[in-house]
Amino acid sequence: MTLRRPHGPPRLLVKALAVSFGTVAVLLVLVFLGVRMSVRDQVRRTVTQNLDISQRMLGALEDRRRHELRLQAETLAENPTLKAALDTWAAERDAATADGERSPLLATLQHELDKLAARVESDAVALASLDGETLAVAGRLSGAWVADAADARLLKTNASPAEDSLIRAGGTLFRVIRVPLMLDDGAVIGWLDLGTALDDHYALMLDQMSRLRTAIADGGTLIATTLTPRQAADFQVALRSSPLTSEPIDLARSSHAFREIGGVATARIYALSSVDDAAAAAIARINAVLAMLAVGAVLLALAGSVWLARRLSQPIEQLSRALDEMAAARDLSTPLAITGSSREVDLLTTTFNHLMKSVSDAEARTEAAYAGAIRALAAALDARDPYTAGHSERVSVLAVAIGRVLRLPDEDLEVLRLGALLHDIGKIGIPDDVLRKPGPLTDAEFEAIMEHPVVGARILRSIPFLHPHIDIVELHHERPDGLGYPKGLRGDDIPILARVVHVADAYDAITSARAYRQGRSSADALRELWRCAGTEYHAEIVAALARALPRLEPVTTPASSAGPADVRRMPSAPEALSA
Repeated sequence: MTLRRPHGPPRLLVKALAVSFGTVAVLLVLVFLGVRMSVRDQVRRTVTQNLDISQRMLGALEDRRRHELRLQAETLAENPTLKAALDTWAAERDAATADGERSPLLATLQHELDKLAARVESDAVALASLDGETLAVAGRLSGAWVADAADARLLKTNASPAEDSLIRAGGTLFRVIRVPLMLDDGAVIGWLDLGTALDDHYALMLDQMSRLRTAIADGGTLIATTLTPRQAADFQVALRSSPLTSEPIDLARSSHAFREIGGVATARIYALSSVDDAAAAAIARINAVLAMLAVGAVLLALAGSVWLARRLSQPIEQLSRALDEMAAARDLSTPLAITGSSREVDLLTTTFNHLMKSVSDAEARTEAAYAGAIRALAAALDARDPYTAGHSERVSVLAVAIGRVLRLPDEDLEVLRLGALLHDIGKIGIPDDVLRKPGPLTDAEFEAIMEHPVVGARILRSIPFLHPHIDIVELHHERPDGLGYPKGLRGDDIPILARVVHVADAYDAITSARAYRQGRSSADALRELWRCAGTEYHAEIVAALARALPRLEPVTTPASSAGPADVRRMPSAPEALSA
């Protein structure tokens, strides 16, 4: 069927655009004008202020760090063990050199220096003689220091111990703090050097402290930076082209302001800040302007939204309430009413009505086919064994009645009703000479009968829509004491629906007539069930059956006799129930 679009009311899109577009347009114009006027001055001031503050902060941090390192160096220089080892080396070095025992003395110095280096954060800690010869080096970059020890000695001997100096060793530029090692009488016996590498690691540390890009240059050559490669290349060009001023420079097509935050000798350390990044700080001030503009825009939008909401909310609420009522009642047969408020809502309602009618029809056909298939399977079993004709139907009625007493959910009752119809479907796989045998069964024949739950479950597993009933078919002969079959489950491990069918099956077996006996009364059957409650049957299920029976006696009376093929001899009630 082809659905026709309803005519009359305008489309929701037309209504929404007419109000929303005009409101948003006015809001955007106001915001744009306000932001444009505020940002111009704010960004320029923010960049300068932020960088000046960072310059002072980093400068202060660098001064404090150098002061702390010098204090650490002076403390380490007072180590008596180190001074004693150095004094011993100075006193015995000539003799040790002559005797070839210089290495053990240096090894002692290296051992003592390694212990001290673990207590400081310097990249290299070096011990030098009075003439500047490097005797031992420890720390993260000790290898670089040792590689160019001759150059290091040359530069350090020309440096004042009270000032920092620069050393280029192993391709790394070190800023060095030198302190003397003195004996108690004031005699200087050597030098202790703490070196901090001015490399990418150091630049990254400054970057993390200030959240600004950092660059370190030596004599106009960039040696370490946290700038991007392209920005670093542009900054290197700026360093070499002309003396730097305080004016911003362009790095990778972005304007950057910069400040010198420290240095030693020919080395200089710079902090750089992008104007674009610094503009973020100006947003805080812009927010005040935007807030006032937003209030006016909201009031304007509110006026339009109220009108639009009144036009749209009523039909949508009506449709929503109707859908809720339909879902609560589970009634798909009553169509929703057309409101006439808009084309979209009316088309949605019409489409939904057609959809629900199709679903309702399909559901009815599916349920009919579903129930018909199950009844056909049960009828197939009855056709093979006329003595048990009607047994499955009676067990189904009893099981549902017990389920209602137990207040099982409607979904479980439906599974119980159809599962009980199928509970003995596995007997289709039992040979006729066993199933319809008029006399007692042999042990082998009884074992074959006991296979029918497994056979039934196997049949149902091949049919997807029958899967919910597998537990009932497979486990309806399990017992609370664990002596049932096929799995020997105990107590509450047995699914409740299988427990219900077990009791209903037993009751019908006791009250049904056989070729070798008359059917017993309902009272006798209940007494037998109660006698075996707790071992063969769950007591709460037997109690539920007792409460349900007064309303079901006419229904549960067997319509015909049943054959004895499901027992081995003249049975007591428990034995009859095992079939």
